[in-house]
Amino acid sequence: MHTLRIFGWSIAITVIGIAAAGVIGGADAAAIVAILAVLEISLSFDNAVINATILRRMSEFWQRIFLSVGIIIAVFGMRLVFPIAIVALTAHLSPVEVFDLALNDEAEYAARLHEAHPSIAAFGGIFLFMIFLDFMFDPERDIQWLKQLEEPFRRAGQLAVLPVVTGLVALLVVAEGFSGDHTQQVLTAGVAGLATYLGVRGLGEFFESRGVGAEVDEDANGEAGESGAGDPPQRRSGTPDLVLATGRAAFFLFLYLEVIDASFSFDGVVGAFAISQNIFIIAVGLGIGAMYIRSVTVFLVRRGTLGEYIYLEHGAHYAIGALAVILAVSIETEVHEIVTGLIGVGFIGLALLSSIRYRATQRKAAGGGTSAVDSGDGDGEDVSAAAGDGEENAPVIGTRT
Repeated sequence: MHTLRIFGWSIAITVIGIAAAGVIGGADAAAIVAILAVLEISLSFDNAVINATILRRMSEFWQRIFLSVGIIIAVFGMRLVFPIAIVALTAHLSPVEVFDLALNDEAEYAARLHEAHPSIAAFGGIFLFMIFLDFMFDPERDIQWLKQLEEPFRRAGQLAVLPVVTGLVALLVVAEGFSGDHTQQVLTAGVAGLATYLGVRGLGEFFESRGVGAEVDEDANGEAGESGAGDPPQRRSGTPDLVLATGRAAFFLFLYLEVIDASFSFDGVVGAFAISQNIFIIAVGLGIGAMYIRSVTVFLVRRGTLGEYIYLEHGAHYAIGALAVILAVSIETEVHEIVTGLIGVGFIGLALLSSIRYRATQRKAAGGGTSAVDSGDGDGEDVSAAAGDGEENAPVIGTRT
């Protein structure tokens, strides 16, 4: 029943969306909506894993905001308004003119959006690449999936500025070597993407460092009870070490989540025009997919899946790095969306298998549900091997291959 509640709205919207498309546009329109929904889910499953790593740090109030306000932004903002805004900016037309173009000359609208692809790919690519770099260069990350590859990056991460320097160098290489006649366009959009990442991520970390629970969101006070600035931070039940973000810290984490979603959706929005050029069919199909991705995100958080399958986060970040590279390549060379989706699913699948093997090894060694593992400082301690209670019970372990 708990699972049904999480996916209930997604299922309802799916039925309504496909039925409406069938009534208005016939069986073909309904089929296209279903295909686009599947495409969005396959392209963005790694997005759900990344979202879950952030969403689990937020209070339940802000998790509900992510599911309500966030889905409105995702469906209407990113899948309908965003393409129109991009075409308006790059084609120097007013939004009204672009909207009229989308309604009355779908082929021309799709062509204009395709012309804006270098900017879209550069912005989204550098944003995703920075997420990947920050993960790889994180000096405090204890759990390692591919030790021989990840350990040198972790050690180099002691130099905090290295991810930004690496990102800038990568942007210059792509702009000069892989952008053809779009060098200036790619540089401008890439710098904007990097600035957006540093700004949103930096503000979120700033407010978290000032005290995550120091400023409880006023709208959440009605549920959490009367609480002032001096009240203790919210914590997830059963996990005394996990402090949940509220107030301004949660707000900037929410913005960060929305920009991540935007970056993941770029290729899906542009690629959808190869299937249909009707902006409303595209918005409905991709919107249904976005609903499921958000439901999967909440499911992962509520079930504590990231704690159970400790390498899923690694696989998702490798998929992000691959997507960033694909976006860079796609500036001059077309890359089919199926390739993008298969690479993401491949990394997630391998990480899931590695996690299952690790859990099986730990259970076998312990002869039951718990095991003594290396905590990084040489001392073994008993931890939950399964984390099956739905909470953040991932073992604090040393590097593993």
